[in-house]
Amino acid sequence: MSSWVDDFRRWARLTQPESEPAIGLALGGGFARGIAHLGVLRVFEQHQIPVRMIAGVSAGAMVAAAYASGRTVPEIAAAARSMKFGDVAGWRPSFLGLTGSEPMVAFLRRLLKVYRFEEMRIPLAVVATDLETGQPVIFRDHGDVFLPIRASCSYPGLFQPVRYQDRYLVDGAMSMEVPAPVLRGMGATHVIAVSLPVNGEGFNPRNMLQVVNRCFQILQTRTEHHWRRASSVVIQPDVSGLAWDSFDSAERLIERGEKAALAALPRIRAWLAPSARQAA
Repeated sequence: MSSWVDDFRRWARLTQPESEPAIGLALGGGFARGIAHLGVLRVFEQHQIPVRMIAGVSAGAMVAAAYASGRTVPEIAAAARSMKFGDVAGWRPSFLGLTGSEPMVAFLRRLLKVYRFEEMRIPLAVVATDLETGQPVIFRDHGDVFLPIRASCSYPGLFQPVRYQDRYLVDGAMSMEVPAPVLRGMGATHVIAVSLPVNGEGFNPRNMLQVVNRCFQILQTRTEHHWRRASSVVIQPDVSGLAWDSFDSAERLIERGEKAALAALPRIRAWLAPSARQAA
């Protein structure tokens, strides 16, 4: 773990950009809607956009870890299409949450090719939130990824917090909706942030979780300037009309991710050296 504040300050002191960009990809949360991240990755692979490091929160942490471990986009997409809520959660109501995240470990063992940060194909960071301090807890560089991902996905109320070193950790999006500042601390010269906002227009809640989820969305819009300041480009796939548990809409989510990535592609390609643009 490291302090993202210290890392961000170190990045801010840099005055000479590298001739070749170190592109970092920051993936936000969204539960099943996080499948849209795969459309972004598919476009980047098709157009040879070199992602040098990756970070994620919540569902974005799961996609980021799978990609960093060496899984291909088609492999991750296949897992997403067959994914069910029971693959990552087990109903176990308690005073701290409705479900436990222990089943997620078995799913991650099948999804990832390697299970430790130091074994990843590209540098990976996973962000959770300390329930006591409200500060982000950043996992990277070494150690197994299972607990960090479980913690990063522990949406308050739905999932029970994850205990780690005498503290309780919850969803990383509670403290950092999109982990763009983390990538700056890891040395990224250019950061692509992928956010999955849901418009509240016409919102008609049908259960308590939808009310809680919408409240968190409102709060996050008040603080999004922090991660936007660290972002070079923001990609926002249109995930409106798709529910938080819409695993059966995987292909639609991937297509929407692709569409948003293609719209941002000209600006991203402009960062690359002439030789790189010709190769792409």
